[in-house]
Amino acid sequence: MLSRLDVPATCLAALLCLIVVAPAAAQEPPAGTATEASPAPQANERHHALSLVGEPKYPAGFDHFDWVNPDAPKGGTLRGFAEGSFDSLNPFTVKGDPAGGLGLIYDSLMTGSPDEPSSEYGLIAEWVSYPPDFSSVTFGINPKARFQDGSPITPEDVVFSFEAQKKAHPRAAFYYKNVVKAEKTGDNEVTFTFDVKGNRELPQIVGQLMIVPKKFWEGTGPDGQPRDITKTSMEIPVGSGVYRIKSFDAGRSITYERVKDYWAKDLPIAKGQWNFDEFKLTYFLDRTPAFEEFKSGKLDYWMESTASNWATGYGFSGIDKGWVKKEAIPVKRVAPMQAFVFNQRRKQFQDPRVRRAFALAFNFEEANKKLFYNSYVRVGSYFDNSELAAKGLPQGRELEILNEVKDEVPAEVFTTEWNNPVNNTPDDFRNHMREASKLLNEAGWTLQEVVLDDGSCGTFCSIMRTVGLSSAPKANLLRNAQGQTLDAEFLLQSPDFQKIVLPYVQDLQKLGIKASIRMVDGAQYKRREDSRDYDIIVDNFAQSESPGNEQRDFWGSAAADRDGSRNTAGIKNPAVDKLIDKVVFAKDRDELLAATHALDRVLLWNFYVVPQWHYPFERIAYWDVFGRPAKLPSQTSALSQVWWFDADKQKALAAARRQ
Repeated sequence: MLSRLDVPATCLAALLCLIVVAPAAAQEPPAGTATEASPAPQANERHHALSLVGEPKYPAGFDHFDWVNPDAPKGGTLRGFAEGSFDSLNPFTVKGDPAGGLGLIYDSLMTGSPDEPSSEYGLIAEWVSYPPDFSSVTFGINPKARFQDGSPITPEDVVFSFEAQKKAHPRAAFYYKNVVKAEKTGDNEVTFTFDVKGNRELPQIVGQLMIVPKKFWEGTGPDGQPRDITKTSMEIPVGSGVYRIKSFDAGRSITYERVKDYWAKDLPIAKGQWNFDEFKLTYFLDRTPAFEEFKSGKLDYWMESTASNWATGYGFSGIDKGWVKKEAIPVKRVAPMQAFVFNQRRKQFQDPRVRRAFALAFNFEEANKKLFYNSYVRVGSYFDNSELAAKGLPQGRELEILNEVKDEVPAEVFTTEWNNPVNNTPDDFRNHMREASKLLNEAGWTLQEVVLDDGSCGTFCSIMRTVGLSSAPKANLLRNAQGQTLDAEFLLQSPDFQKIVLPYVQDLQKLGIKASIRMVDGAQYKRREDSRDYDIIVDNFAQSESPGNEQRDFWGSAAADRDGSRNTAGIKNPAVDKLIDKVVFAKDRDELLAATHALDRVLLWNFYVVPQWHYPFERIAYWDVFGRPAKLPSQTSALSQVWWFDADKQKALAAARRQ
């Protein structure tokens, strides 16, 4: 799961973040390239699965994944919480706030395995084929594939799904931009044509496409008006997946029910999964009352995102009596780059010396000690905790790639290994603050005495007027040659994160930076993030073992001015664009590693973000009513996907609570 650590997950329901809702970088497929050991593809060869890292683990005709219990019992309602609200049941449009977990109701052409990075297995697509030059991909639709109304899934539905989703959401249009045509090429075949060759991940990108019924979306709604996939809608849609929407209370709750005659339930890729008869998500504006609901037994599980709460917040009777289990489940995946992100569309952040000064002023070690119980690891790469992370100095093929952009990247890329500043002692931090002050001066920012107005000093000025002191307070603030102050407003939506940012803001203020915090609700935060109305935000860039096309949406120049893209930093750097292309078109694993190392190094030395931390576990608390497989998938706890209700445990807990 791609979640922010120590921040309430931006996905509406923590466990259901695993279910894609719309094409998005945090949910994009493993991207990149095959290994040198992989056999060369044969024209028209039909594959049951695809992998960008070696061969798929399971051969054609396999019975089930080894991380499931194929005989897991079905039943019960899994109750979870979602934060915020929702005003749409259409996940494909850029408009509105869709309900959490809507990806449950749609199947895609292929499906990933949370135990195998960079692999996809056929779902709606019974097979997939592509030519040796990767200029197109063809999917054979399983003749058994059905929508939830019983109608067959046809090539026309697949073509419509592709064209409609590109029209409905700019992120989908960008994600599929190299796919220029989708057409029916047989009774149960669809071919997608690409405008480039050699992009090995494009077949899997297309395999992610969620399929919707053309007939439904081209029909009219209960109000007699034509349906429009580009607009928000509260009409329950017809899906193709394992769950359908049973009921909802707009903005407050939504319940999904398992489709008992789900067409794919006996396929190897579905056995032993989705064992709960229902999922119910109840919405809360704040995590605190939601946690109280969990403690009282009205919610079945809790995905903990706060280190301090994990350490101190579980002293309630359910834990004391052994009714609630508390577990940190290890996950093996590339650590996401969670960071403070500068909006370089703002002039004050366009100088890398300014951004570097901000990095020097963040005292991670102090925060980890005082707030996180020393439980977190500092993020030191955009691909941390993996072989994709740049180490040492560039050499070999990586150096050759970097030499192609030598005049466009910081000189330190070639001479100095990048590392976060480390504050083991107070003297370390004082030295870093002096270095930050020097960098700000070099960038043209000098300390000047400034008279603070009400907007600058807020409550303090009001108090002074109350006690009869009319003189306005003064402060030393950084100003440039034009007399502008160095402003830095941190846009936050989580009260939990405020305590983390406040000490950072205070340290920035010591440098003369006019730093502040702005708290907004989830809906306003989304609008401001999408429209780029912020100075600094907290963002999270999750990566796979095989990076590729999604890097364009993260860091590419074309994404910088597109509202709703993942390029929240506003990066427009020709060298970065060239390195992204090296990643996307890498011919083998060694080439991919070299290109990714080069990209990582250049991103780091440009100080586009201030890295935060990661935690190699999922912290889960749950009422002890579940069974689960002996082996869990390596990438996630998969509670909603492979766990089940244990009838004996449920009876025992109910009896204990009655006593």
